[in-house]
Amino acid sequence: MRVLGSWLARAGVGFVRACVVAVVSLLVPAVWAAAVALGIRWGAGNPWSWVAPVVLVCAGTLALSRPVSRTIRFLVAQWTATVIPAGYRQAGPVTQLSTGYWWNGFSYERTSRDAFMDQKWRVRWGDPATWRDLRFTAIVPFTAGVIAAIPPAGAMEALFGLVQPSPALRVIGAIVAVAAAPYAWRAVVPVAVRFLRATPAMTLADRVDELTAQRADTTVAQAAEIRRIERDLHDGAQARLVALGMSLATAERLMKIDPDQAMALLREARAGAATSLSELRDLVRGISPPVLNERGLVDAVRALALNSPLETEVSADLRARLEPPVESALYFGAAELLTNAVKHAHATRARISISRDGTDIVVEVEDDGRGGAGVRAGGGLAGLRRRLAVFDGSLEITSPAGGPARARMVLPCASL
Repeated sequence: MRVLGSWLARAGVGFVRACVVAVVSLLVPAVWAAAVALGIRWGAGNPWSWVAPVVLVCAGTLALSRPVSRTIRFLVAQWTATVIPAGYRQAGPVTQLSTGYWWNGFSYERTSRDAFMDQKWRVRWGDPATWRDLRFTAIVPFTAGVIAAIPPAGAMEALFGLVQPSPALRVIGAIVAVAAAPYAWRAVVPVAVRFLRATPAMTLADRVDELTAQRADTTVAQAAEIRRIERDLHDGAQARLVALGMSLATAERLMKIDPDQAMALLREARAGAATSLSELRDLVRGISPPVLNERGLVDAVRALALNSPLETEVSADLRARLEPPVESALYFGAAELLTNAVKHAHATRARISISRDGTDIVVEVEDDGRGGAGVRAGGGLAGLRRRLAVFDGSLEITSPAGGPARARMVLPCASL
């Protein structure tokens, strides 16, 4: 009895799933059938009798292709835990320029609505995933749709005798419905995996777009860093060195006529030289901290924690040295997160952990601040995410209102 009950439960669940797959898969053929019926109703003598069916077929197929594909992808993920990435291209930001026009990545428009609509259609019809969905929508009715329709068709025959009101056919229909129900819906899984996944060409194109965007972000970040260094040198050390040169020239003239005044100027010049040297060291430390170059990531983060106003605990499970660019990205990422914890979250304690996860290096920063942090365009976290993306890394932020906040940086590193 237990085996029979389990079989009936599987048959019931399978029957419902088969009906859902059949309905979703046969939506587009239903539109085609409606178009044919409309053409027949208009009659062969009407010269426009073929226009409306063709328009209905094209418009219906285009409109239903993406919803059908998304629904099938969702059902497969829910029923079998097989995740099929959508791979749809995402629209970029729409920005208003100083001229008043809106730029959407393709053209300039007078209003934000026009910019959004133009961007939407350009991204939609320029996306290879659109044609992949169209192909799937045309294939799935004649493969998974036909197989999934077997249990409901058997049930209809058993209940209503649609083919022929014969008791034998009704029994056969009931047997077919019950026997096929647990398996008929499963045909949609291989079909979806085969035709809905991204092709190698699409994956390569997406990767090229991603690398192009990363290169642009890196170029912008490098230019901003160079401007910052130039500004710091111009406003700090350079100005002090110019003043130092003027003080020395004045002291040289006063050495014979007023030695005391000359000695005072020399003392001021010496203090200015020491200040300039300190500023240069701070600037160099901001570009490439000596402890990072000499001792590695772990000791550099520990030194960073000692200099932080937060009570910071550092735990590390990492002995091997990483590549200098990787160490630099993770070090400055940890510094950015600690700065945000002090400046925005008003935290008092923080914890930094450095560990390995397979071939990945993982740095987690957690604080007891007020939370509410998020990645905003143009913000420090967005810049940190771009910095990590250059190395195929990722940044995950978990910061509920009220805290605590937790950031997780992951970088693949083959040397581990």
